[in-house]
Amino acid sequence: MKTVRLDKRPDGVASISFDTPESKVNIISRELFDEIAAVLDEIENDDGVRACVLASAKPGTFIAGANLKQIRAIEDEAEGARFSRNGQALLDRIAASRKPFVAAIDGPALGGGLEVALACHYILASDDPKTVLALPEVMLGLLPGGGGTQRLPRRIGLPEALPLMLTGRRLRARRALRMGLVDALTSPGGIAETAANAALQLAEGKLHRRKPKRSRINRLLETTLLRPIVFRQARAQVAAQTRGNYPAPPYIIDCVATGYSGGMKAGLEREAELFGKLTASPVAKNLIGLFENMNEMKKPSEGAQPRPIERLGVLGAGFMGSGIASVSLPLVSVTVKDISDEVLARCAGSVKSGLDRRVRSRAIKPFERDRQMAALHLTTDGHDLARTELIVEAVFEDLELKRKILADTEAVIPPSTVFASNTSALPIAEIAAGARHPERVLGMHYFSPVPKMPLLEIIETEQTAPWAVATARDIGIKQGKTVIVVKDGPGFYTSRILSPYLAEAMTLVEEGARVDEIDRALKDFGYPVGPMALLDEVGLDVVAHVARNFGELYAHRGLGGGGSFGRLDEAGYAGRKNGRGFYLYEDEGAGGGKKKKKKSKKKQVNEAVYGVVGGAPRRAIAADLIARRLSLLMVNEAVYCLDEGVIASPRDGDVGAILGLGFPPFRGGPFSYLDALGAPTAVATMEKLRDEYGPRFEPAPLLRRLAKEGDTFY
Repeated sequence: MKTVRLDKRPDGVASISFDTPESKVNIISRELFDEIAAVLDEIENDDGVRACVLASAKPGTFIAGANLKQIRAIEDEAEGARFSRNGQALLDRIAASRKPFVAAIDGPALGGGLEVALACHYILASDDPKTVLALPEVMLGLLPGGGGTQRLPRRIGLPEALPLMLTGRRLRARRALRMGLVDALTSPGGIAETAANAALQLAEGKLHRRKPKRSRINRLLETTLLRPIVFRQARAQVAAQTRGNYPAPPYIIDCVATGYSGGMKAGLEREAELFGKLTASPVAKNLIGLFENMNEMKKPSEGAQPRPIERLGVLGAGFMGSGIASVSLPLVSVTVKDISDEVLARCAGSVKSGLDRRVRSRAIKPFERDRQMAALHLTTDGHDLARTELIVEAVFEDLELKRKILADTEAVIPPSTVFASNTSALPIAEIAAGARHPERVLGMHYFSPVPKMPLLEIIETEQTAPWAVATARDIGIKQGKTVIVVKDGPGFYTSRILSPYLAEAMTLVEEGARVDEIDRALKDFGYPVGPMALLDEVGLDVVAHVARNFGELYAHRGLGGGGSFGRLDEAGYAGRKNGRGFYLYEDEGAGGGKKKKKKSKKKQVNEAVYGVVGGAPRRAIAADLIARRLSLLMVNEAVYCLDEGVIASPRDGDVGAILGLGFPPFRGGPFSYLDALGAPTAVATMEKLRDEYGPRFEPAPLLRRLAKEGDTFY
């Protein structure tokens, strides 16, 4: 089946339509290269063709990028460079054609798709929220390999282009127009005809690309004198942000700089060379694997089918409840119940504020905002939940409170309504103890803040019915979440593997390590936030409670019981919420309230915690040892979870740890990390740590088996 269709109009306009077989979106592949080359030959040799339009045969999408399976399969740098050069050669033919090419973009134009458009002489886009343009390769550990590092700066200027490539940020059509990336906007329905007319006018010399307005400072930054400063600052910023763990950003800067200093040809050659290096790197393979796994996990699962949801209930209108309502309103009617009218009013204000931001960014239209607000119902009467098909309880982490709310709710809802508790650690079976219908009770562990965090952990007990799990999973996917389904147990998966990681950080403080040095070591390892700062965010009072329970359950394995956490809690150190934790938060008062103080430019370690914790005097501990101790305890606990059936697969464990806990994405997750390390090496390293620091470092039985058999998780 062909991917490209060529149609010729009587007026001399040829239309090239992309239509990747058996795919919802168009993708660029090796096979496509040959097809495009043949089509270009025909256009160039046909004197009746005066101009050409590139468009998509699939409604609402242009080209979503390259075939990632083909790229991930590349093992050799030279092969990756050839892939890039072949794509560059085709796009060079378009850019150099004496017949004008117009890109008609309706829907996403991402990665290679935008590079195709950049090679055209004119870019037309639909003024629709779904039309977005980006070069997001950096997020996959790659760089634009089809000339994007050269053509984007030449089109919109260095100061605008470089941040787009280094972040992968998406632009909506109107923003792209103002920037000069897009030449004109039109309605989605008439884009094909408008593009054909533009192509003819270009051929007749009646239409020319408009020159974007650039600020005086941006023009100065492109001069020979100031360009080196731009590149130097970009390299410094990238080094600080990536800590050397992600090679793609500095490679992108290198490609752009080469193009400016040596010209387009030199820039393209450098682009192909570095693209090849990245395709063969483990970083790109891990990041592409994460992306593919996330997409795979959004597909319908086999087995029980989900039941339709038209009305969703949320119990608790606080921060979490408001977030759950926000991500549900695009899909269903939402009823939020709380005992306080004041809290309900704040919930409504929070939801509306989020919708207003989306209107301002043109992600949605005002009509859609108003529709969603009309679908939000606030109540203090539990009977208003009677007609809901799914209820998510989002109250405080208190077992008796959650049991009471479940009992009260079951009195007014039918047996077919799924009841989900949003909890990070409380066993669902204990919450459901005494329930009238335990088969419809499960956990839906959302991560904070709900609208931004991509993971949803669904917890099933031995009594939870498959249809209830399927229903919760279906709504979670529709909310835009990547969903993992885990078995009930202390801490489930994410909280369970996080607990020994955080406890070991506390142990290091007791041994004399400095708070900021622990955080620095783990950020260098690849975590976005250090463990001590994370403890402050979670709240030391909450951590003290969880640590006591976790320590009691796993004391036989030598895992910490959280004594120091308890002492900090008793001394009034709650973390960010009251401005006193491992760090001082001078700009925040009790309860997180804002004070009229100048915000500290640099977070300051709270030296007083050392006196509360006690232990050894402060001393230097090697950063690699700190990172090794914390990371191996986390991944070892993940192996226990897999062996015990808490998670269904290494894939679920990797995705859950990355999206829920910030495990370094470039390392691929706990199981990919262990495979890269090698089970024998991991076991030997842990045995050495066990002998020096105690039984908590004893390798999990499954890890020992893999080491003995020479096997891997994947």
